[in-house]
Amino acid sequence: MTAITDSDTVPTTRDDAAYPRPAYAWYVLGVLFIVFIFSFLDRQILNLLVAPIRRDLQISDTGMSLLSGFGFALFFALFGFPLARFADSGSRRGLIAAGFALWSLFTAGCGLTRNFTQMFIMRIGVGVGEASLNPAAYSLITDYFPPHRRATALGLYSMGIYVGAGLAFVVGGLVIGMTASQPEYVLPVVGVIRSWQLVFLIVGLPGLLLALLLFTVAEPSRKGPGAGASNIPIHDVFAYMRNHRATFASHNIAAAILAFSAFGASAWIPSFFIRHHHWTPALTGQVIGVVIMFSALGCACGGLLADYLAKRGYKDACMRTMLIAALLGIPPTIGYLLVPSAVLSAIILAPASLATAMVFGVAPAALMEFTPARMRGQATALYAFAVNLIGLGVGPTAVALITDYVFHDDNMVGYSLLIVALAAHTTAALILWGGLKPFVRSKNQLAQWGIAQAA
Repeated sequence: MTAITDSDTVPTTRDDAAYPRPAYAWYVLGVLFIVFIFSFLDRQILNLLVAPIRRDLQISDTGMSLLSGFGFALFFALFGFPLARFADSGSRRGLIAAGFALWSLFTAGCGLTRNFTQMFIMRIGVGVGEASLNPAAYSLITDYFPPHRRATALGLYSMGIYVGAGLAFVVGGLVIGMTASQPEYVLPVVGVIRSWQLVFLIVGLPGLLLALLLFTVAEPSRKGPGAGASNIPIHDVFAYMRNHRATFASHNIAAAILAFSAFGASAWIPSFFIRHHHWTPALTGQVIGVVIMFSALGCACGGLLADYLAKRGYKDACMRTMLIAALLGIPPTIGYLLVPSAVLSAIILAPASLATAMVFGVAPAALMEFTPARMRGQATALYAFAVNLIGLGVGPTAVALITDYVFHDDNMVGYSLLIVALAAHTTAALILWGGLKPFVRSKNQLAQWGIAQAA
């Protein structure tokens, strides 16, 4: 790979003075990390409960994919844009608090559903609430941490994806194990519910109280080029994105394609171990949950690698890290899906998930590097639109369609996962390679524009 370097990329310690105290910045990061954990816990818990929900709601794999993917992702993506406009001009803290309470309420509501339509509506509500989080959180973190620590901070925040998803499997597996002997429960006011419905109530209701944590977070001043503008007109936002379309396209499309594979895997890996290796749902949840939580380290590794490469003079450090991670994920993905041993498959799954986590740990940092301060929320919404509509909206359904209509055999889900993963990683790596130079060009132009604005 050809290095794109700049000997002046390492900042001085004077840059830190404009940012909040490090101790408080790390506290804020911790609060946002907890919120992000719950967003993925509430989002992913459905994936371990495929069998009982299919049984009680009488739907196919494709119907389940609409609940875990499209129903959530479409409204998550659509509501992301107006909420991101608010994040770029209003209280980011207040927006996250309201969104957290909303998606927690709808997650608990999933535990009260009696048919597919009701569950679909609840999943829409979860998607709308969660659309508030990342546009505001990425912007907050960018204003709390100086550039030379930002990729690491955003990488640590992004660990919430995997900790939350892992907890969804672990908690779900434990609850399933504990309730296996009692399929139904009688609750006051609610009445009779199934054990899978109890899981949704257990993971959803705590968020209503935890949302109060956001009121310990101060709203920092906005920093970077464009920070002084109070509310940039929408046509100026579109104009900026159009002028830097090669950078936005390569970054967002590559991330969306990798998410296409990652969300497809997240939705169907439990079913792969249950169907192919004949594990119980409880064992699957506990083992896969631990593996996924371990892979959260990949988010931190991605951020650390990007900051290291930046100090070495690579101006494309964040995009280059995404490319490296996309390539690193191919061998272990092939391995865990093809080895005959269930235990070995679970072990190999760990580095495959870790490589994927590296991508999503550093992708937000890359986005922040070429976006003006008052457009960060809206740029995040565009990124989230691509990642969630293509990744979450299509990924699980693509795996299900291949299983249902190509192989016509539920037990072939592993081969469906393999086809999706190989196509996604190869395509994304090529797109990221082509996006390195446009990325550096956009960074340079943004820096020059910021200097002109300050003059």
